[in-house]
Amino acid sequence: MKSRFVLAAIATLAVGLAVAQTPAPQPARPAASDALPVPAPPKIVGTAWVLMDVASGNVLAGENYDQPVEPASITKVMTSYVIAAEMAAGKIKESDPVMMTENAWRKGGAGTDGSYSGFEVNKSAPLVEMEKGMVVQSGNDAAIALAEHVAGSEQAFAQLMNAYAKRIGMKGSHFLNATGLPEPGHVTTAHDLALLGRALIRDFPKAYSYNKIKEFTVGPITQRNRNLLLWRDPSVDGIKTGHTSSAGYCLMASAQRGDQRLISVVMGSSSEKQRADDSQALLNWGFRFFETHRLYDAGKAIARQKVWKGAADQVQLGLAQPLLVTVPRGKYQQLKPTMDVPKTLVAPIAKGQKIGTVKVSLGGKVVAQRPLVALNAVEEGGFFKRLWDEFWMWWESD
Repeated sequence: MKSRFVLAAIATLAVGLAVAQTPAPQPARPAASDALPVPAPPKIVGTAWVLMDVASGNVLAGENYDQPVEPASITKVMTSYVIAAEMAAGKIKESDPVMMTENAWRKGGAGTDGSYSGFEVNKSAPLVEMEKGMVVQSGNDAAIALAEHVAGSEQAFAQLMNAYAKRIGMKGSHFLNATGLPEPGHVTTAHDLALLGRALIRDFPKAYSYNKIKEFTVGPITQRNRNLLLWRDPSVDGIKTGHTSSAGYCLMASAQRGDQRLISVVMGSSSEKQRADDSQALLNWGFRFFETHRLYDAGKAIARQKVWKGAADQVQLGLAQPLLVTVPRGKYQQLKPTMDVPKTLVAPIAKGQKIGTVKVSLGGKVVAQRPLVALNAVEEGGFFKRLWDEFWMWWESD
């Protein structure tokens, strides 16, 4: 008699586990016509480079991308991020008058060898205008003036840069100034810069939009954006160039075609033209051979799991963040999602509590992995419910 009860209970439990471990079916896709392997990326002239898919954060290709390099003026993207973050926190405003101090003018103005914005010394301009002078004209003077306005000094601003870089996940970066002018210990990586560009696009799209402005005028001086791709490719809308004799020619570029956006970072190239040519080739290669798919939305149930001793018998499982994956074109139907969930789950269960993992594999290799979380809380059941479930848990343990 007991064996029949056990078999029935096991059958019920097996059905529950099958529901929990089988991902929701995905929409049918057209049959793939391109089953060939992805060809090697274009040959890049430079000390380090990387190509990243923005939606998923996946690195599609790269070389030496975790190697420390000088960021040159691409540093100003980090400066832009800090300004946008401090503005979002209500600490500064677009309309703030920003003083072009004598210190900023002497270190980064027209009398220096670097890029400058042209704002007059000892005069103020609205923060948003000063920021465009930094972004479009790569003005070192504007970057220093902004740093002083936000943090009191460029040194204090650099501390903010490092704090925000850590929050973004930039593990190989250390900033000492707001401009990118050479300074021992002022370093980053191509990978970190791609993460930074992704964060700026995601977190502060308005600040990012300044990067597509092709020219900007301060007083009688009009200067062009040094990103040549803005004139070559209408899908390109950023991000930043950089150059010093020690860093070489650098370009951090981003383009969007359809629903897909990519970021390329080329460091230490040999010329302005070469960095643009290589960045264009990388973007074209990425768009041609890769595609990004949203497999699961955040907050939507993709599985159910039995709960013992609870006020409810099941908990819905899903993801806290959308799960996107980038794969070679034509490989979407070969993705295999699996779920790893505990066999026994006992109430109480808190909303947001981690309850296992969802993995997505392609050709036997895991290409994405995210924690499964409880989408609803399950309170502890009453005395008799707990007692009854305790009995059945004991019964099935034989």
